Amino acid sequence: QVQLVESGGGLVQTGGSLRLSCAASGRTFSNYHMAWFRQAPGKEREFVAYIERGGVGTMYAPSVNGRFTIFRDNAKNMMFLQMKSLKPEDTAVYYCAAAWVGGSTDSRAYVYWGQGTQVTVSS
Repeated sequence: QVQLVESGGGLVQTGGSLRLSCAASGRTFSNYHMAWFRQAPGKEREFVAYIERGGVGTMYAPSVNGRFTIFRDNAKNMMFLQMKSLKPEDTAVYYCAAAWVGGSTDSRAYVYWGQGTQVTVSS
């Protein structure tokens, strides 16, 4: 089992930046493909970004491509989401998640989840 804890959320103005962190403990972190999802009030959870277990291959939702960067440090059991040029529509609770199966943007493929961290972007 893997325990995931997100941090780094907060309140930021439009155009600002934040870096989210996801700390993993338990089983070998490098065995898992990782992703960030987000859920805004009244909306379904949506895929944001993915990184394969080796840290090379990535995927992004079109809405964040070019503004967000996902990366990981397997030696430190950490994953990150660098967010720039933030918009009010980025406001959501952000979750990190771990999967055995690679390449998925479907939340059902992810077996371990963190508790989430709130990101609020003011206009």
